[in-house]
Amino acid sequence: MAEEFKVTPWEVTGDIDYDLLQKKFGTTPIDDALIGRLAKYGEIHPMIRRGIFYSHRDFDRILDEYDKGNRFTLYTGRGPSGNTHLGHMMPWIFNKWVQDTFKVPMLFQMTDDEKFLFKDLTLHDTTSMAYENALDFIALGFDPDNTKIILDSKNIDRLYPIALKVAKKINFSTAKAVFGFENTSNIGQIFFTSIEAAPAFLPTEMAGKQVPVLIPCGIDQDPHFRACRDVAPGLNYPKPCTLYCKMAPGLNGSDKMSSSDENATIYTTDTPKAVKKKVGRAFTGGKVSVEEQRRDGGNPEVCAVFKYNFFMFEKDDAKLNELADRCRSGEILCGECKMCLTEKINRFLEDHQAKREEAKEIIGSMAFDGFKW
Repeated sequence: MAEEFKVTPWEVTGDIDYDLLQKKFGTTPIDDALIGRLAKYGEIHPMIRRGIFYSHRDFDRILDEYDKGNRFTLYTGRGPSGNTHLGHMMPWIFNKWVQDTFKVPMLFQMTDDEKFLFKDLTLHDTTSMAYENALDFIALGFDPDNTKIILDSKNIDRLYPIALKVAKKINFSTAKAVFGFENTSNIGQIFFTSIEAAPAFLPTEMAGKQVPVLIPCGIDQDPHFRACRDVAPGLNYPKPCTLYCKMAPGLNGSDKMSSSDENATIYTTDTPKAVKKKVGRAFTGGKVSVEEQRRDGGNPEVCAVFKYNFFMFEKDDAKLNELADRCRSGEILCGECKMCLTEKINRFLEDHQAKREEAKEIIGSMAFDGFKW
């Protein structure tokens, strides 16, 4: 019997049934009609084509507004509790595509308060990690003149008035039902979703008129934005629209890359040697012997190496399909695939790490309201 999966903003475990999760959360699938509509704005991102970003709330509505000339604001974020890994980067890469395609402003929220409240970390720990994580975000090439980074503990004066209005509309029974809070939950945890909702309404407050907001992120964050959308009409804010992606897989074959298993996780600061070692240990769909694999072929559907190509490192669909066919036929072996993936990741990280150093020169200018790191 398959392990029962669990998906919350703070915990993802088990083998995730994404169709079932979509039905449970009540989100809408990204269908062919919506993909066809997206094509008129430019080339479709591979994460859309391949169903990685697969579900939404009102994305069609925000496109309606955009077509009328009402530009939306992008909003996503990161809970800084450790080093950035490729799983964190995946939705940011997609956000970069959205910003480039639609030429819209971006708000990036660093929830240092959340990780202080939910983990055994000091506020100094989480704010320090926020700086490090922000370098990785900036290194992806977001428009520095149209992108602002919010650090909750530094920008609380702008967030708190909005968060108060949100908090007043959410009773404890709703919070308990949506997030699973218990009597042992600290009261900061219970209040936190109000802080995460605030950037969704901040553009409207700043403009003095209703501004649409689009939030592309992991589907594990949906409970926050479900609550956010529920209270929006009563506060005279537009409901934020959401685009949800699946979790980036771990090298150990799990559905979600996790910092708790460092050997199955690629960090942006990893050395080429570390990457080679981690990919070399990756779970594959290969057979126990070379002879058996040459004869019967491998199984790319369960292979972590293939999934890394699928999710991030092979943008050409034809090449990806060719790789899968060569695996199934036994033409290519796991060692060859691991070597090719190692080279791709290391090329990506070499470039990213150089840009990460350059990001230190502009990170101050991208701080919302000019806060000091």
